[in-house]
Amino acid sequence: MPDSLRQILTAIAHGQLSVEAAYRQLQHLTYEPIGDFARIDHQRQQRTGFPEVIWGPGKTPQQIAEILERMRPHYPCVLATRISPEVFEAVRSRLGGLHYFEKAQICSTAPILPPQSPLQVGLVCAGTADLPVAEEAAITLQLCGFPVERFWDVGVAGIHRLLSVRDRLEEMAVLIVVAGMEGALPSVVAGLVSVPVIAVPTSVGYGANFGGLAALLTMLNSCAPGIGVVNIDNGFGAAMLAAKILRSLSQRL
Repeated sequence: MPDSLRQILTAIAHGQLSVEAAYRQLQHLTYEPIGDFARIDHQRQQRTGFPEVIWGPGKTPQQIAEILERMRPHYPCVLATRISPEVFEAVRSRLGGLHYFEKAQICSTAPILPPQSPLQVGLVCAGTADLPVAEEAAITLQLCGFPVERFWDVGVAGIHRLLSVRDRLEEMAVLIVVAGMEGALPSVVAGLVSVPVIAVPTSVGYGANFGGLAALLTMLNSCAPGIGVVNIDNGFGAAMLAAKILRSLSQRL
């Protein structure tokens, strides 16, 4: 980084590089190493609009605590995903002031605050067994400052439950639809509403569900237009896609 920074500063001094161009280049330079296991990308928020999020599996509680501690002074809220209750207790014993959302298995350095955006996300969940993935998406969005309305247990096995909330679904800016088994719910929802639909297949289902692969293929092969599909059980990824759509809409309002 020092050599690159010196080159950028020299180019600015000689009038070869504008301040705006230099700023764009600096966005890709800065990271902070932690021991021999992590490099915090402090410029991610400037590049993408959202800070780096900690993926819990594969990290020790000590590593998670160290990363949270380094990041906390720089951001209003730092998230760690896929954190089991046992791991959270171990992390909390090393670092205080944390918040835990057990259904979503998310640990954060800040509580959920009042929404900062008027644009609302609808979280549509097929069945109770799909709730952990749906809650991961919902809590991620709420911690990012977006309002979320939940529509739980409205799967296609009882389609009247979905139809009873159809008018509310149309009022959302974006819909995230979470389903396992055969994964038909996003297609049905996308055929009823005019807003973007983000489909999330879950690994819930019997043997022929193949751990969510059947639901994933159903969603990818949907004949209803306007559906984007994320990976199996990826509630966080769906939340980030919805957040970027909402940020883009907000900038144009």
